[in-house]
Amino acid sequence: MYNGNTVGVVVPAYNEQGFVGEVIDTVPDFVDRVYVVDDCSTDDTWQEIRDHAERVNSTGSATEDDAEVDGDDEESRPDDPQPTLADGGLATSNRVVPMRHATNQGVGGAIKTGYRRAREEDVDVTAVMAGDGQMDPDLLVRLIDPIVNEGADYAKGNRLLSPEFRADMPRFRLVGNWMLSVLTKISSGYWNTGDPQNGYTAISGRALDELDIDSLYDDYGFANELLVRLNCHDMRVADVATPAMYGDEESTIEYHTFIPKVSWLLLSNFASRLRTNLAERGSRATVAAYLLGAVGLVSSLVAGLVAGLGAFGAMLVGSLLLLGAAMSLDRASGEELEMQVTEGVEGA
Repeated sequence: MYNGNTVGVVVPAYNEQGFVGEVIDTVPDFVDRVYVVDDCSTDDTWQEIRDHAERVNSTGSATEDDAEVDGDDEESRPDDPQPTLADGGLATSNRVVPMRHATNQGVGGAIKTGYRRAREEDVDVTAVMAGDGQMDPDLLVRLIDPIVNEGADYAKGNRLLSPEFRADMPRFRLVGNWMLSVLTKISSGYWNTGDPQNGYTAISGRALDELDIDSLYDDYGFANELLVRLNCHDMRVADVATPAMYGDEESTIEYHTFIPKVSWLLLSNFASRLRTNLAERGSRATVAAYLLGAVGLVSSLVAGLVAGLGAFGAMLVGSLLLLGAAMSLDRASGEELEMQVTEGVEGA
């Protein structure tokens, strides 16, 4: 437990042989439950998970009876959710819970499997640490603190807040991350939150209860869409400065297909957020400015083709001014939903 709160960690893993075992071994001692989800790996990831789970669990081992297998795209368990102790801790001998998908569901699908189990066990704070060892376990407290002590519903790492941290990122990842950061800011309404692809996160039990986790995107766009859903529920997000850690692991993201796919996902999520803003918050001015600006952009292109550059330029300027006003209103309306954690980080 951490400051009276039960803590779980979801470890999604796909072909992480040689990495996931060390992740399991180095999860901080205050973590009550570690949900390790093998997303139908084709190497020996599952065996490595089982071996290390058996070693870590102090009483009982990860046998066929307590390992969990997702057989038909829905989590199936031979045992019922464990009860809690009087002090709020989880009453079970198995700290590490190995789970395995029968079919590959994507990193989002693996995280959702862990989230579902954490929700059923009423875990207060659930973090995500990737199975490739890129997330420093010593920094887990920095992500949990904003939820436990400062009223945040969700906390995420950000490698872009510090020049020193940015310098450690490969250039192609840095450029792609900047692009997706801008798009996700617009889509989600969290204008001061960056590095949306950073998978080092923590979420409150309240957020897991309120959000429709099952309907979230299954692949790498999961984290981007989750931010949009959080905003639609007026949930507070903490952006936490964390360093980049890269070793011998290989990324499975194919950026030439990933960025267009996620961009379309963000566009549809943006439209959904505008509907929520209009229906539940009455943000008519913001929505109207966005819509008029978008219509103006299309009209300016048509005018440019029909009437020439003069008409195009005049309408383009007007459209950009409208969009700028919409973004300014949007940003101002959501400022109270964001916080940044940069203590102890130079240049942040």
